[in-house]
Amino acid sequence: MGKHRLTLVIGVALVLGVIVGYINHTLWPDPADAKPIADGLSIVTEIFLRLIKMIIGPLVFTSLVAGVAHMGDMKTIGRVGGKAMLWFISASLVSLFIGLFMVNLLHPGKDLNMPLPAASASTGLSSTGFSLQAFIKHAVPDSAVGALANNEILQIVIISILFGLAAAAVGHRARILVSLIEEVSHVVLKVTGFVMALAPLAVFAAMAAIVTEHGPGILITYGKYIGSFYLSLVVLWLVIFGAGYLVLGKTAVRVISLVRAPFIVALTTASSEAAYPSMMRQLEKVPVSEKLVSFVLPLGYSFNLDGSMMYCTFATLFIAQAYGIEIGLGQQVIMLLVLLITSKGMGAVPRGSLVVVAATLDMFHLPSAGLLLVLGVDQFLDMGRSATNVVGNGIATVVVAHWEGENVHVGGPDADEDVAIAAAV
Repeated sequence: MGKHRLTLVIGVALVLGVIVGYINHTLWPDPADAKPIADGLSIVTEIFLRLIKMIIGPLVFTSLVAGVAHMGDMKTIGRVGGKAMLWFISASLVSLFIGLFMVNLLHPGKDLNMPLPAASASTGLSSTGFSLQAFIKHAVPDSAVGALANNEILQIVIISILFGLAAAAVGHRARILVSLIEEVSHVVLKVTGFVMALAPLAVFAAMAAIVTEHGPGILITYGKYIGSFYLSLVVLWLVIFGAGYLVLGKTAVRVISLVRAPFIVALTTASSEAAYPSMMRQLEKVPVSEKLVSFVLPLGYSFNLDGSMMYCTFATLFIAQAYGIEIGLGQQVIMLLVLLITSKGMGAVPRGSLVVVAATLDMFHLPSAGLLLVLGVDQFLDMGRSATNVVGNGIATVVVAHWEGENVHVGGPDADEDVAIAAAV
């Protein structure tokens, strides 16, 4: 059980956080009284997320530079990147379609019995700067230091690839530098281990803060919307796992078993970034080579946000349903195709999913104020989106490794145990 202790402790922390949050909300039901308490609890989660962000940039840079240098040439990088993008685009299309299908099937926006915001109400979100052109410009860094300082993962990926390719081209003269960068990556991973030891505290604080401030009542008010969204996520999880199983066989079960701790961290903190360091370590246990994990996983965090993609079509049509606006099948297909392109900039934008939805509402002449309907519970939805992104990137990385001829079907001595645990869950 030693290997699974962190997952168990995180699970216990989650339950305790909900209990403490419920007690706090019972003692201080007035939102004005509950908010300072929730803010105080959130400090612990904020510290944890800051520590994670502190190591994301150095971790991506050092591991990716070493991985690219060992890959050797642009041809290999292009081949691996092409396979990764093929999976990412296919997964994005499937995710958008599932969101479209489920929201039409479940109709969560109808019969809301809630007052609708006035069409002229301000959402506080600006979508004017969100476009494919802006994303392409943003992807190319104008400062290597600035990219690292701001944790711009896609920019760091581009810098790291160029640096790694240059190191490979220089050859033996860069051998000492590459070795030094590899050693730094191992030190950063050790720091990651120290930070992840705080994950249970962060999970406890995050759940306690949410329930303290909002209470269980908000889940009842938005029950149909939240329930429909999470049911749709379950469908997406099954599709992702099924696709992975077709390619990987029983290894897909092992992958799900290994990523359960990152999954819970992302779910409870509503942050995919928080799960990134532990995802790297877990995928290497599949086993996937460090160079492939270091290359494919950062790309996935920029282009393979399955949960966030599904939310775009789901939330947009939910708002249309709430206002009683009918959108024909042809328009929905156009919306899906537009989102397939424009949402690729999501990872580079703060509150990216909401900004994409806001931009889509404007594009299809739907009431932007409808976004106010979902803002209040977005934290609960972001938890599911983030966790889904983790699952999608875990499967995607192992699939690309399999396509590259790596023997990912060879598990460790506890592979059978992992499969049994995942099946039981």
